[in-house]
Amino acid sequence: MSLSPGKIQHMKALSNARGVIAAAAMDQRGSLAKSLASAKGIAQKDIPDSMMEEFKTAVSRILTPHASAILLDPEWGLPAAKARSANAGLLLAYENSGYDNTQPGRLPDLLPHVSVKRIKEDMGADAVKILIYYTPFDDPKVNDIKHAFIERIGAECETYDIPFFLEFIGYDPQGGDEKGFEFASKKPAVVTGAMEEFSKPQYKVDVLKVEVPVNANFVEGSSVFKGQAAYSRAEALDHFRHAASVAKKPFIYLSAGVSNAQFIESLNMAEESGTDYSGVLCGRATWKDGMPVYATQGLSALEDWLSTEGVKNIEAVNQAIGGAVSWMKKAGVTA
Repeated sequence: MSLSPGKIQHMKALSNARGVIAAAAMDQRGSLAKSLASAKGIAQKDIPDSMMEEFKTAVSRILTPHASAILLDPEWGLPAAKARSANAGLLLAYENSGYDNTQPGRLPDLLPHVSVKRIKEDMGADAVKILIYYTPFDDPKVNDIKHAFIERIGAECETYDIPFFLEFIGYDPQGGDEKGFEFASKKPAVVTGAMEEFSKPQYKVDVLKVEVPVNANFVEGSSVFKGQAAYSRAEALDHFRHAASVAKKPFIYLSAGVSNAQFIESLNMAEESGTDYSGVLCGRATWKDGMPVYATQGLSALEDWLSTEGVKNIEAVNQAIGGAVSWMKKAGVTA
């Protein structure tokens, strides 16, 4: 893997002094509006733009002093980008929220009025982020559409000399529960297969933003074990090692909407297994309990919550990534 000088400069802006990406994520859109509406007892369509922007801005302003970067969206996140701490780099989402549910395969789409050129030159981002739903076990025709989609974005990022962060979320094409026991047993193969696929050079991905390859709730003996074992702890650690071994690009872990306790336990297993991951992009595990606070008590209460519980959550993540290694190592870049 080779990175241009321009991409290296942007990557450094997203990293801490160790070359580790300790980033916050606040690019949620539909899920954020849905949660706020539920807490307020109103319809999702009745959540105004001003609430979305205000919540994101508070998260950015209060948490980015404790992060190396923040991931936001161009729709409601640009005021939050301006409010971020000077130490924090900026990633912007390029994909439309959600997916096409009119046909099989959870096909992605891009924001219609956004381009990589605009993300870099007009919005001042240091990286482009794309989320896709992906499993190696879906219909090959579905996956071929997704492969071509990522190839196009990789070429666009190469043209404008900006890092490309690819996030893939595993799912069950048959509609099963991705948080349940059956999917937990399949998850290592889903995550590992995606990491192997998108490490291939034709995609021009610079950083893989990946789920941990196990569900810690089903790891026997984990601190969040729910009583039904899909893997022993030794097997779970092997899954971490195997997934890391197939990655040919730097990779970071995402929190995927789990609790802070579950994400911390997952990071502890990553360190115990000795994987060469390069940090995290952590969203809801840090701030999700602030949503009902904001929806029911307002901005001042959210700011108080973020300044105490939110900061405590992000610092717990920072403490847990002590075993992360610089992205430069995996990318073959000298300091």
